[in-house]
Amino acid sequence: MGPPGAGKGTQAARIADRYGVPPISTGDIFRENVAAGTPLGTLADRYMRAGEYVPDDVTDAMVSDRLAQPDCRPGFLLDGYPRTLQQVKQLDAMLTDLDVRLDGVLVLTAGADELVQRLLDRARAQGRADDTEPVIRRRQAVYLQETAPLTAEYAARGVLAEVDGTGRVDHVTDRIHTAISRLRRR
Repeated sequence: MGPPGAGKGTQAARIADRYGVPPISTGDIFRENVAAGTPLGTLADRYMRAGEYVPDDVTDAMVSDRLAQPDCRPGFLLDGYPRTLQQVKQLDAMLTDLDVRLDGVLVLTAGADELVQRLLDRARAQGRADDTEPVIRRRQAVYLQETAPLTAEYAARGVLAEVDGTGRVDHVTDRIHTAISRLRRR
């Protein structure tokens, strides 16, 4: 978890590779559906362009379908999900149905100005239309309003670790692996 631009996608790929599990990114799922022109993709695209979150029911359906796929049986890493308390409840139900437990939740942190700059740089490099400065700033505000409260929920469950997402990518990865080691010992 973490605000847009905190490095979730970069670090999720590294963690998933190290532990041999698929990284499940809602952003990737949305972009694949948008590119394919699916009805859910068209709907998701409207929200993403406005800097809003895709509605929970659409997101939950996509994630549930993905977690039921065979490559997720040995484990998986969620990137960008859940984002709301309602999604936490849905994820709990999905995990119960799959007879899987949540091992831990990592939250990457970084300052707002650094996050905006990272996303503007990524937009230029990748030509991502959804990463304009007004949309980025709106996404940051939505994150603070809707997603940040999840940290309290997971902290109360004893499965949360906050990790500083600033600095060199390798250093952030090292901090993440240290946090994962601590979560596994609980």
